[in-house]
Amino acid sequence: MSATFQKVIILTAPSGAGKTSISKYLLQQFPQFTFSISATTRAPRGAEQDGVDYHFINTPTFEGYIYQDAFLEYEMVYEGIYYGTLKSELDRIWNQGKIPLLDIDVKGAIKVQKQLGEKCLSIFIQPPSIEALKERLQKRQTETPESIQMRLDKAAYEISFSHEFNAIIKNENLETACAETKKIISAFMLK
Repeated sequence: MSATFQKVIILTAPSGAGKTSISKYLLQQFPQFTFSISATTRAPRGAEQDGVDYHFINTPTFEGYIYQDAFLEYEMVYEGIYYGTLKSELDRIWNQGKIPLLDIDVKGAIKVQKQLGEKCLSIFIQPPSIEALKERLQKRQTETPESIQMRLDKAAYEISFSHEFNAIIKNENLETACAETKKIISAFMLK
C-alpha cells in the first residue's frame, strides 16, 4: 500500500439499511472523498456498470487475486459470491490526494478497521428493525423471496457486530441519518 498512508472512511450495514444512499450523500458533502469500488464475483444488477459500481470479475480471477494478496479484505459474503477491497483501489485514491470511502460488508469492515486502526473511521448503519429492512428489500424489486430471507437472516447476524465499530447510526429517517453521519465524519476529519 501507499507510503503516503491516508485516512479511510468505512460505512457498513446489513443489505438494505441505507448504506449506499448515505454514501452518495457523503460524496456530495465531502469533495475530498472518492468512492472505493469493490470487486465482486456476482453479476451486475439493473444499470450497474463495471468499474463504476463494482469491479465485476469472475471467480477464478478473484481467487487469483486472493492468492497474490491483492486484497485489503475479501469475504465470501453469500454462497459462491465474493466481495473484496483491492489494495490497488486504495492506492489509486490516495495517489489522487483523496480519501477512500468504503461501502463494504460487516466482516470486511472489521478486517479493515483492525489493519488500519486510528487512520480509519468505521460507521455501522443500523436499520430501524428487521421488519423495516424486509420492506426496504421488497421495494427494491431486485430480489427473490428466498434471497430476501437470506439477507434478513444475515442482517440479524451482522447487527450483532455493531458494537465493533466507531459509531452506530440508526437509519429510521434517511435525512437525519445522513446529517448524523456527516457530523461524526467532520469531527474525525479534524483529528
